Amino acid sequence: MSERKDIMDLNQQLLELKEEYMRIQNDLEKVESTGQSSPRLEEKLVEIEQQIAQVRAQL
Repeated sequence: MSERKDIMDLNQQLLELKEEYMRIQNDLEKVESTGQSSPRLEEKLVEIEQQIAQVRAQL
């Protein structure tokens, strides 16, 4: 039962990371549409990609 709960927690964490990734990606697209860049947002996307990979590796 504990293993199932852990998998559910990991799936929930994965979902939250994906939602955060999409939100930041949309923010980045808005910034870039004004002709600017945002290295901070780009770095955050890379960080989230790494977190997603770590969670997937645990599943």
